[in-house]
Amino acid sequence: MNRLVAEIAASYRERPINPLLDYSLLPSRKRVIESIHLFWELLFPGYFGKQELNDETMEYHIGSVLIQIQEKLSDQIGRSLLYRRGQDSHSSKEVKPEAEEIIHQFLAEIPRIRSVLATDAQIAFDGDPAANDLSEIIFSYPGLFAVGIYRMAHELEVLSVPLIPRIMTEYAHSVTGIDIHPGAKIGNSFFIDHGTGVVIGETTVIGDRVKVYHGVTLGALSLREGHLMYGKKRHPTLEDDVTVYSGASILGGDTVIGKGVVIGSNVSIFKSVPAGAKVTVKNPELIIKGQAPQEFPQEFTWDWVI
Repeated sequence: MNRLVAEIAASYRERPINPLLDYSLLPSRKRVIESIHLFWELLFPGYFGKQELNDETMEYHIGSVLIQIQEKLSDQIGRSLLYRRGQDSHSSKEVKPEAEEIIHQFLAEIPRIRSVLATDAQIAFDGDPAANDLSEIIFSYPGLFAVGIYRMAHELEVLSVPLIPRIMTEYAHSVTGIDIHPGAKIGNSFFIDHGTGVVIGETTVIGDRVKVYHGVTLGALSLREGHLMYGKKRHPTLEDDVTVYSGASILGGDTVIGKGVVIGSNVSIFKSVPAGAKVTVKNPELIIKGQAPQEFPQEFTWDWVI
C-alpha cells in the first residue's frame, strides 16, 4: 500500500494538471452549489427554503439570505481569483477587497435578474398548454431552473470571475440535461421546452421571446485551431421571436437566424436564414415492412426545404 501511495503521489508531480499545488485555494464546488440554492430562495421567496413568509417577515428573510450568500460566495470568489493568478494563500488578504466589490456588484443585479426571470416564467406558461399555473413552472420546469442559474452565472462571467460561473452552469447541466455556457448572451422571455439535451455555446447570442425544444444544439463548427479560437465568435446568433424545434442543430459563428424564423425538427443549419422563413428537412418516407413506402402528409408549406 505504501508503494502504491508513493507511485500515485509521484504521478501528481510528474504530470500535474496544474502547476499550482496549493489546492486549498481552489473554490469549493459544494459551497458554490449551496450558494445556488440560496439564490433560488432569494429569487423565488416562499417557493424554496423558508415558506412561512409574510409582509412583516419578508425583509428580514431577504436580509438573512443575502448575508449567507455574501459570506459563502465572496470567499469562493477570492479563492478563484487567487487560483487564476497563481498566487498562494498568503495573498488572500490582497484579493479580499476585490472579491467583496465583485459580490457587491453581483448582488446589486438581483432585482434585474428577478425581473428577467419573471418574463422567462411567463413565456413558459403562455407557450405550454400542459402548464396549470406559474407556480408549476417555478417548482418543476427544468428549463426555468437552468436558465435561472445561467442568468446568475452570466453576471459573474461579466465580472470576470474565474471557475465559479462554469461550476454553476455545469451543476444545472447535471441536474437538467441543459448545457448553457455562462458566456452566452440571452435576451428576455427565453423558454426551453422539456430541455434535455439542449446545448448553447459560449458565443451564442439569443434575442427576446425565443423558444427552443429538447435536443437543440447551438454550437460551433469543428475547428482545427481548437483553443486558438478562444474569444472569437464561434456560435450562432438567433434574433427575436425564433422557434427551434427538437433535434435541430444550428452551427457556426457567422450563422444568423433572422427574426421570427421557425426551424423544424432534426434540421442542421450551417448558413444564415432570412427573417420570417420556415425551415425543414425534405418530407421523409415512412417505410413499414410489407407495405409500399409512404410519405408523411405535408400539412403546410415551408419557405425553405433542405
